[in-house]
Amino acid sequence: MSQPTTITGHQLTNALHVLDVKFIFGGDSNDASLHKKPACLIAALAESDEARLRLALIPLFLQHPEFAPHVREAAKQLKPPARLTLHCYYTAAVFLAQIHHLSSILPDYFSQDIQLKITNDPQVNLRALANQQRVLSGESVNWLGTYQHAAKIWMRALELGHA
Repeated sequence: MSQPTTITGHQLTNALHVLDVKFIFGGDSNDASLHKKPACLIAALAESDEARLRLALIPLFLQHPEFAPHVREAAKQLKPPARLTLHCYYTAAVFLAQIHHLSSILPDYFSQDIQLKITNDPQVNLRALANQQRVLSGESVNWLGTYQHAAKIWMRALELGHA
């Protein structure tokens, strides 16, 4: 997908601001068009060079589950590393929504693609996802802590009435 590579971090931050996703500080409403193109926004976040913008996918899906139908379209347009990020972060949002008993349920689109065996326990599933992302990405990152951090920051903003 060539379009997301031309989207700047500032534009992504602005889109998150317009969508009231309080995960990244900054942003304004001056460039408010990107939020109207969910697949493009999702793909651009997944392709971002900035880890904080990639991680913003989790709060985006938690706050805007209506974006879920666009996630598969976005994933098809991504190269493998960004696609893996999107698959894993979206799947993390699925489990985090279950763990935190959010009213909107995100459908599981990618667990089979990333060879993840799902149980009835979202905590177990989130840990398994973290292990699988470590294996598939080859990166020794605390993926579980990363997912939990994204949810914690987003939920703190909600509790403080900033989201």
